[in-house]
Order: sequence, then structure tokens, then C-alpha cells
Amino acid sequence: MLGIYGGTFDPVHYGHLRTALDVKEALRITDLRFLPCRTPAHRGAPGANPQQRLSMLELALQKAGTGFSIDRRELDREGPSYMVDTLASLRRDGPDRPICLILGLDAFAAIPSWHRWRELFDLANFAVMWRPGAKEPDWLGELADLVLTRREEEPRKLASTLCGKIAFLEVTQLAISATGIRNMIDQGKSPRYLLPDAVLEMIQSQALYGSRSLTAI
Repeated sequence: MLGIYGGTFDPVHYGHLRTALDVKEALRITDLRFLPCRTPAHRGAPGANPQQRLSMLELALQKAGTGFSIDRRELDREGPSYMVDTLASLRRDGPDRPICLILGLDAFAAIPSWHRWRELFDLANFAVMWRPGAKEPDWLGELADLVLTRREEEPRKLASTLCGKIAFLEVTQLAISATGIRNMIDQGKSPRYLLPDAVLEMIQSQALYGSRSLTAI
């Protein structure tokens, strides 16, 4: 099964990496790809440019082991990075291969705001990550119907399902956010131990995310 973990990764941090591993092991995903977004459709422009975010991902995955890779098709495509276009492209690459889109609970709850969102369920399954103790939202409208009719209580069955199923997975609680890291850097504080050392060294060397240099921290 192909797993797709999209995001801006601005910057990539241990919260991304740990949850990716949790999902990979829980679903027995053999090919999990990080999918850096070029131009987000639902938020402002990232602080680092596409090449910088790609380079940080490459550094973060240097010692990640087998089964992890980067898919750069959104970086190579002009215009807004719509997931429906990306999944359609992946489906053309492998018409008979199960695909699983990995995303957080908040992102899934907001999916009706995504471009051509109904088509996503004809292209991929969904692995929805939530933290231990999190409360499931009160699903509304069409999304409530989809959760009711497409929910898969045995997540590993996604590996034998081409698309259209939704599985909810508990992942490791790591209260790390890219926004928090960027804010720390802008305030002259070190985000060490929140992200791989190689990524931090790149941030320091290129003075990303703020006018202050972290070279001495």
C-alpha cells in the first residue's frame, strides 16, 4: 500500500516523523511518501521556499530507514497544490494499488473546504491521526454520512481496499508544531530537540524563519 503524508513541512520536525512511523507500522505501509506542498490552498505562503523545505525533508529522512521517501510532484507543478490533482496523478501511476492519504483530525474535519473534496474518496483511503484522549468531533452534514458509512474499524484492511475507506488511528502525543518552531526561532530561542539536528543546522546556516541568526545557540 502507498501512504501519502502531505504538508508544507515548514520546517519538518519530530512530530511529523514520529506520527508517520506510527501510521506506517499500524497499517503496514510498505511505501510512505512525504509530499511537500508547493503553494498551499488553505493557508498563507510558507516561510521557507519550496527548495529549502525539500532540502530539510531530505536531511530529516537521511537515517529514516526503508519505506520512507519524498514525492515532489506538487513542488514540480505550478499553481495551487490541490490534493485531488495529486491523488489523480498517483492513481494513474498505479490504478490497482491501494492509496492511503494520511492527515490529522483537524485537517480531516475541514476537508469539505478542500477543492473537489468528494472526489478524494474515489481516489484514496484516509488514515486520520488523533492524539491519545482526543475527543472525536461531532461530524456534520455529508462528512457525518461518510464517516458513518465508510469507517473501517480494522485499519489494516485498508491495505486490501483500493479507496474510499476511513480509519482513525491513535498516534504518539508530541506537542510540536512548525508554527511554534518558527516563533521560537524568530524570538532567538533554540528549537533543538524538536527537530533533527541536520535540519536545525540548515536553518542556522541559512538564517531561516527570522532576522536573528541561531548560529551561536
